[in-house]
Amino acid sequence: MDEAIPAAEANRKFSQLLRSVREGRSYVVTSHGRPVARITPAGEHDGFAAGARKALLARLERQPVVQAGSWTRDTLYEDEG
Repeated sequence: MDEAIPAAEANRKFSQLLRSVREGRSYVVTSHGRPVARITPAGEHDGFAAGARKALLARLERQPVVQAGSWTRDTLYEDEG
């Protein structure tokens, strides 16, 4: 499980933080209590993007083709209001 660390503290203790990450720990960096970044050991999530891409492409292949007709950029961004 990732440990939360405020951005200011992560900045002050960056070298120490990297040593901990090298040892296998993971952190979620927060700003004003909200998560903004994740620091994890390199290689830990390498396969995640490839798996997500594969799942997305498989889902798109299952979706039916929609005949939307022709359109232009102007009609796409036309203000409906």
